[in-house]
Amino acid sequence: MKSITSFFTIFFLFIISQGFSQVAVKGLRCEYLKNPLGIDSENQRLTWILESGTSGSAVIMSRIVTGTDREEVSVGQGHIQTFGTVSSSGNLVKYAGPALEPFTHYYWSASVMDGSGEWSDWSSVAYFETGMMDQGNWKGQWITDTHDYNLKPAPYFRKEFTIEKDIESARVYIAVAGLYELYVNGERIGNHRLDPMYTRFDRRNLYVTHDVTDFLKRGKNVVGVLLGNGWYNHQSTAVWYFDKAPWRARPKFCLDMRVTGKDGTTEMITTGPDWQTSLSPVIFNSIYTAEHYDGRLEQPGWDKPGFEAEGWKSAVPTGAPSQNIVAQVLHPIRNVWEITAKKMTRLNNNTWLFDFGRNMAGVTRLVVSGPEGTVIKLKHTERVDNKGFADMSNIDVHYRPVDDSDPFQTDIFILGGQGEEEFMPRFNYKGFQYVEVTADKPLELTQESLTAYFMHSDVPPVGRIRSSNPVLDKTWEASNASYLSNLFGYPTDCPQREKNGWTGDAHISIETGLYNFDGITVYEKWLADHRDEQQPNGVLPAIIPSNGWGYHWANGPDWTSTIAIIPWNIYLFYGDSHLLELCYDNIKKYVDHINEISPAGLTDWGLGDWVPVKSVTPKEFTSTAYYYVDVVILAKAAKLFGRQDDFKKYTLLAEKIKKALNDKYFDSGKGIYGSGLQTELSVALHWGLVPEKYRAVVAENLANKVVADNKHLDVGLLGTKTLLNALSENGYPELAYEVASQETYPSWGWWIVNGATTFYENWPLDASRDISMNHIMFGEINAWYYKALGGIFPDEKQPGFKNVILKPDFVSGLKEFEAEHMGPFGKIISSWKRSSGSISYNVAIPPNSTATLYLPGDAAINESGRPLQENGFIRIKGSDNDKICLLLKSGRYNFSISD
Repeated sequence: MKSITSFFTIFFLFIISQGFSQVAVKGLRCEYLKNPLGIDSENQRLTWILESGTSGSAVIMSRIVTGTDREEVSVGQGHIQTFGTVSSSGNLVKYAGPALEPFTHYYWSASVMDGSGEWSDWSSVAYFETGMMDQGNWKGQWITDTHDYNLKPAPYFRKEFTIEKDIESARVYIAVAGLYELYVNGERIGNHRLDPMYTRFDRRNLYVTHDVTDFLKRGKNVVGVLLGNGWYNHQSTAVWYFDKAPWRARPKFCLDMRVTGKDGTTEMITTGPDWQTSLSPVIFNSIYTAEHYDGRLEQPGWDKPGFEAEGWKSAVPTGAPSQNIVAQVLHPIRNVWEITAKKMTRLNNNTWLFDFGRNMAGVTRLVVSGPEGTVIKLKHTERVDNKGFADMSNIDVHYRPVDDSDPFQTDIFILGGQGEEEFMPRFNYKGFQYVEVTADKPLELTQESLTAYFMHSDVPPVGRIRSSNPVLDKTWEASNASYLSNLFGYPTDCPQREKNGWTGDAHISIETGLYNFDGITVYEKWLADHRDEQQPNGVLPAIIPSNGWGYHWANGPDWTSTIAIIPWNIYLFYGDSHLLELCYDNIKKYVDHINEISPAGLTDWGLGDWVPVKSVTPKEFTSTAYYYVDVVILAKAAKLFGRQDDFKKYTLLAEKIKKALNDKYFDSGKGIYGSGLQTELSVALHWGLVPEKYRAVVAENLANKVVADNKHLDVGLLGTKTLLNALSENGYPELAYEVASQETYPSWGWWIVNGATTFYENWPLDASRDISMNHIMFGEINAWYYKALGGIFPDEKQPGFKNVILKPDFVSGLKEFEAEHMGPFGKIISSWKRSSGSISYNVAIPPNSTATLYLPGDAAINESGRPLQENGFIRIKGSDNDKICLLLKSGRYNFSISD
């Protein structure tokens, strides 16, 4: 590659470090979680951010102190580890002290040395607590209530026990095949929903740790568990044969409660045949369809001491679902947002329609009074028909019910007749905006009777977009709503019709996810699912986790490149190579399989540019492109991990694939790939398949094609990933913005101006198939806002935003734009506003990081009111492209750029 000086006029900004006036270590996390319980890792990853009031803040050393005494750790006493200059990931270290003991509470703190050689104060104390650490530490037995997996009511379990000492601490460790809710002395424990997360149950199961110290008392106590089916015992029937899963059985669980007294002794309460079990009022539950509840079957006090468990029977010991029980270490699913109905319409005497004003994934809570035995049905849909009734026709297409007892997305609540009653599903979620409520007896409902809860993996937001274009802002919000609606411990395609972990949707939207949300814990769990699912020959299924469906269709490299693309993006965004290293052999096995079946370098294994507007790109073209992407990532990973032989091997393989694709599809005389479609040209440009000397002409042909298509997109799923990026990264940002900001068909804006609050599965509003109204697969435009308009990119040479690449495009169609991203080092801001013939551009770079900023070279530029030269910039002339490059230390900058 030619040096940057051959392309740009470069200015270098040299800032003499003045040291810290004050630096503070904040935001301590272990395994990317705040103060987690139940960690199994022996070498926890510990991270933090810095706060500093001084520009140019940099760290040359860091240290952590760990111990079991909080007071000692708070003053820096304990086991201290010191780390030298941290290069790529800065604020990330791995614990490497004395061996950690299971079931132990460890405190830790961090301190850093600044450029002047001064150590900061120790941070506020954080903690992590180890869990089982070893599967041999489990004491309880796996139990269930029956081996009949066709039995519909969900089972209760209870255990009464006596504690005869003052309690210092108490923890519950619970592993479940299925779903659960945990109760202690009548109180539900925690606010997680749908625990534990979905896995390939016969290969890996997750356990969850709960602090129940404050719920126990001296004397008699009861621990109770309600089990749900989840994906483990799928009783609904659909085209994916979930009901035929090889692991399917009646839900079961294993529980250990460790109670530590103030006298230092430990008492164990564990599952076994001495537990009691009974059927619950949850008479049916399906993660896929809905939940049915009979209030007449409630057993008040079942989870409290003194309950007369008449008719209850002994629990049944059973086998473990797998021999791999590991800690659930990720942000849990929660009811994140409570949403009130925007409108209620009474359609007839016994039917009401509630409109929540937006599409979402989640559940509703009904509060109602009525006669005993009243049957209420709550039908959840994304749209209504022309008479105002709930319309299910766009989302029930793959459902194959055997009778009418399990209506799709329709909860059933049978009243107990005991005054005001409340119902909210425990073991299900749906995709909806509207809820049609029907009752078989007269009821009185108000707009406040039904409340919705937007559920999703509760990943912290780390990004924000704001602009002068309201449709742009709404597009960003809608894509985020679809992203979150499809994040339930694994990324899904839609929250209603399928709930499947489609791989293609996920790798297309990975940057959208990571710019906006701190999702590393979910992706690390999901890539463990990949490793569980991969066959010995390297093949992966199209949906993950899978019951066996998806190994036969749609699982070529254009979809299952998740095994490479997602770990690579985690590395870029977090500067953490852990996941990439865990998946290295899996990527290698996958690539080797494709090489074996496609020795010439071309492969047509895949699904293709799914749901295109009109033009269809050859599947061989897109599948080969993604095969190339995987091999390039593998070669880079090999170099990163010092595997030189692999680096050489896969570098040569990448060159072979690139040559094969260009030999067949590239007309160098015309600068055209294939038929010159938007997807063909943009895929080749974005993924680096175009020979360097032809990039300009290919980019020009892409621009001409887009103009010929009336500046509208003509792509499918794979093309939406590349089109805008290929234009903006190759000299056509204005055209890219024109495409991105269209409000007529086909475009993202077309959805928004027609009332969409989430992204759709198809471009026409009246499409006859593929018509989910909450899909994330076309969500790349969200990431493009950050990359093109905000110009924020991770630097592959210094990942994790240790160095931030800033390349904003000040497009004329916007008056102002602002992007914020909270990276591993802190908040990055790229904000610009156009006024009176100039652009005001504000930048914030967090402490201990730097930035490389590219600005127009033909403009007069001031920083903080002074010309660049007066601020210490040194000009180095280049020969091309009329750009300048500024190397920035941490701090805030205010540039004024003349138009």
